[in-house]
Amino acid sequence: MTNDVILFKKIEKDTYTLIEFQIKGDICTPNILTTLEPPEVDATRGVILSGREPVWFLGRLIHHYHLTIWIATFDPRLGGGVVASHAKGVKVGDVKLTD
Repeated sequence: MTNDVILFKKIEKDTYTLIEFQIKGDICTPNILTTLEPPEVDATRGVILSGREPVWFLGRLIHHYHLTIWIATFDPRLGGGVVASHAKGVKVGDVKLTD
């Protein structure tokens, strides 16, 4: 099923997948989570989430990707700050710079 409220773009890199998203329109409510279908990724690579979103939306994406090796949220000043990790050598709080 396609969600008409959220646009996703998946960009594959060597060690991570960048998931960019855009919420269409000015108002987005939590009921969109019932039909949300984020892009599938290779769980052996990290995931960086990038977009402007409400906290509840970001929480849903982090939960969706929780089995990946690590998850970061994009920060335009730093790259991506790691928020969850199952990888040796990658800790919560680390910064994964994007290419």
